[in-house]
Amino acid sequence: MRAPVKWSVLGSLLMLVSAAPSLAADDASVRRDLTSAIALQGLPCGQVIGVVRQGENDYIASCQDGNRYRVFINAQGRVVVQRQ
Repeated sequence: MRAPVKWSVLGSLLMLVSAAPSLAADDASVRRDLTSAIALQGLPCGQVIGVVRQGENDYIASCQDGNRYRVFINAQGRVVVQRQ
């Protein structure tokens, strides 16, 4: 492998590895926020254990107790939680 190619591959791997902890921190933050939004609506959940992002401010949250909710912001800027 040529030296410039080797260094660019190594640089890319280092950037990817250093970005992984920040992605995990964002995921934990999103799970906490979704858990709070669901609880404020008075819906059963316990704790959000899985999140699938569908779009900007639009998530499917999987709860510890088996419930699933779509949490999104509507056109009026309000948080909406719908059971799936």
